[in-house]
Amino acid sequence: MKGKVYLVGAGPGDYKLLTLKGLECIRKADVIVYDRLANINYLKEAKKGCEFINVGKASSHHLLPQDQINRLIADKALEGKIVTRLKGGDPYVFGRGGEEGELLKAEGIEFEVVPGVTSAIGGLCYAGIPITHRDHASSFHVITGHLRKDGKENPEINWNALANMKGTLVFLMGVSNLKNISENLIKEGMSKDTPVAFVSWATRYNQRVVTATLEDAYEVAIREEVKPPTLIVVGTVVNLRDTLNFFEKKPLFGKSIMVTRSRSQNSKLVERIMDLGGNPIEIPTIKIEKVQDNKELENEIKNLKDYTYLVLTSKNGVDIFFDKLDEMGLDCRALANIKVCSIGATTSKAIIRRGIKPDIQPEKAVGESLYDELKDIVNKEDNVLKATDKVLIPRAKNAREFLVKKLNEISNVTEVVTYESVMDDSKKEEAINALEEGNLDYITFASSSTVTNFINLIGEENKDKLSNTKIISIGKITTKTILDNGLEVYKESEKASIESMIEAMSE
Repeated sequence: MKGKVYLVGAGPGDYKLLTLKGLECIRKADVIVYDRLANINYLKEAKKGCEFINVGKASSHHLLPQDQINRLIADKALEGKIVTRLKGGDPYVFGRGGEEGELLKAEGIEFEVVPGVTSAIGGLCYAGIPITHRDHASSFHVITGHLRKDGKENPEINWNALANMKGTLVFLMGVSNLKNISENLIKEGMSKDTPVAFVSWATRYNQRVVTATLEDAYEVAIREEVKPPTLIVVGTVVNLRDTLNFFEKKPLFGKSIMVTRSRSQNSKLVERIMDLGGNPIEIPTIKIEKVQDNKELENEIKNLKDYTYLVLTSKNGVDIFFDKLDEMGLDCRALANIKVCSIGATTSKAIIRRGIKPDIQPEKAVGESLYDELKDIVNKEDNVLKATDKVLIPRAKNAREFLVKKLNEISNVTEVVTYESVMDDSKKEEAINALEEGNLDYITFASSSTVTNFINLIGEENKDKLSNTKIISIGKITTKTILDNGLEVYKESEKASIESMIEAMSE
């Protein structure tokens, strides 16, 4: 039984420049065959058990030659598997997707091609260079910069036409052939003062743009150590870069930021860092382990009618509680006569997604603030919170005792453990290597447990390596834990929220 192959353009590098159809193909694949220029984070979207095959294809160094890649894709499909061939840029713009498709057709294997944003256009855009402009270029030309294997010029390149067409020229894979490119264009009549731009690692956090003129392009590239992968842009549209450069002005552009939350919680922070031009390095220090077959929680849900308050302290707690409601054949209507209290904006959003608007959310996302809110209620004339009230708090094992202890003084509290936060040591080596390389700009701690777990993860002997990295804390309690461990806090976010942490780094 034959499978099917999707030849998918992965775009130029920015994670969000993949098409919806491309993402769909990644998620349904049994096998993903990917190139060096495809964003590695796309592999996180694959289904469990998907096979990943890296075929490399750096300049002049291929893990597999193209003919073997063609054969590999076909063989996997002949095993009855769905194969997604993930290619940087667009499969048909010097991506050799046509050759792969020809072999698949010859062997009777069904395939589809999913276009991608080519770096020749998307990469220029992120460098502030429009590939066409009514005052500068009414056409564009994308040319391979590779020499033939015998070192000779590609005979199909008409240098005279390119030099005199007045359009934007974009050379892909042309750094090693730059001297010949510039000399040929000048020889055929192009002005030696024509602007040139080199765009390296286009659309990524480490994008670098170097400008020159056609006459000194080769010398500038040598001096500035321009290396692949780099686009070479020739034309007066390069002069618009100062006006239209938006990407490199993003507040976190070029910054490498370590994120230490649990993998299930870090998505928003990681996404915001990428949106602002930064490079998130995910080092989860916490794993969430749900209490299985939680009879105690089931029993309290059965007796929800006896409770007057429900306190939810985290997104994890919200999800586990409402999932259990659903499992028991109930929904948000079971909370009709209960006041729902939330700690933190993230927790509140998770509650709202379940169809409930929290009755009480303190300004600060800590237990002390919620206690102050409820304490004020008990002091009001209508005495909303009474000694006879019952409060249900489903939350993590070993959570801080403050809230339960203090609320017990003015009401009846039942605490139910629904999950446990344990240390995640899966990225230990990656964490230590990142600290040793010294290229981190920030490390974020969103709770005291992430601080403690991270130090346990890297070991006390490596703690001094944190001295070269700016530490961002989500709030006072986390800051205290950081200071208690002998570390310095560069900035503490004004509010205990992810958005506030982003603002602290952006400023």
